[in-house]
Amino acid sequence: MVFKRLLGSLGVGGPTVDTVLEQGAALPGGPLSGQVHLKGGSADFDIEHITLELIARVEVEHGEGESEGGIVFERFTVAGGFRLAEGEERTVPFAVTLPWETPVTELYGQPLGVVLGVRTELAVAGAKDKGDLDPLTVGPLPAQEAILEAFGQLGFGFRSADLEYGRIHGTGQTLPFYQEIELTPAPQYAHAVTEIEVTFLAHPGGMEVVLEADKRGGLFGGGHDALTRFTVGHRDVRDWSAEVDGWVRQLVEHRGAHSAHGGYGPADPYGHGHGHGEHHDGHRSGPGMGTAVAAGAAGLAVGVAGGMVAAEVVDEIGDAFEGEDEGGEDEG
Repeated sequence: MVFKRLLGSLGVGGPTVDTVLEQGAALPGGPLSGQVHLKGGSADFDIEHITLELIARVEVEHGEGESEGGIVFERFTVAGGFRLAEGEERTVPFAVTLPWETPVTELYGQPLGVVLGVRTELAVAGAKDKGDLDPLTVGPLPAQEAILEAFGQLGFGFRSADLEYGRIHGTGQTLPFYQEIELTPAPQYAHAVTEIEVTFLAHPGGMEVVLEADKRGGLFGGGHDALTRFTVGHRDVRDWSAEVDGWVRQLVEHRGAHSAHGGYGPADPYGHGHGHGEHHDGHRSGPGMGTAVAAGAAGLAVGVAGGMVAAEVVDEIGDAFEGEDEGGEDEG
């Protein structure tokens, strides 16, 4: 994952930047490391700062429509305050910590269609240059993976994943958007729901797990959304299949009074009426969970592979945020 960029703001002869991220998927709340390689131009330049920006492509609902745009959700200044001599080559290593709520972009090695990027900003002599985007790959935390594996074992399938601009009222959400992983119902629940959406809101102490179901209408009424929330610790050891099945049963049997709009819409500072619940994820003992869970995981993986084209996702990232208004830069 490399990009090279000539400082367009300084014209021909400016420094060039080559940012290289460590290979492999990062984890929410975990380290992101790499190196920024600088090469001096045709004169000496004062480097004021080198800043990494984390950018996400999010969906924004407005009126009856929906649009997509880029948003900066974290910034890290990794170096600055030095002179880069003419023709000098310098390497700046960095290691930063991703936000705990950083979305998951891949599951079982398959892309989910969520687009994240890392962009390097170089400030030189009062001018700033924003380089091209590098794709950022983020895998699930052990607890997130265990919960999704449990859904797969129960017969749920992957439909899609996206990032929604807005906040989930009543949660500890810190980013200005949240991730929804949409699942098709398992056969035993297909009569009751058309879809289940899962949101993970991780933090240092654990995770909020928010489940939302699009419930089918009964004989005398239309369908509606139902919400439920659960919290788990990062190091919880549970029978996740039984746990998740219990969560879904609670969701399906939810009678109440809370629709997505009724429960959360009024408190949404962004006017985003799409409701959700909260959840905390637990920890599990590693990738080998036995044949049954592995089969469930494979089921979800097949769903992902069937719904997304990895090459298109990677090719798209360079254009996803070009010229977008990143008004959310202060939301990190």
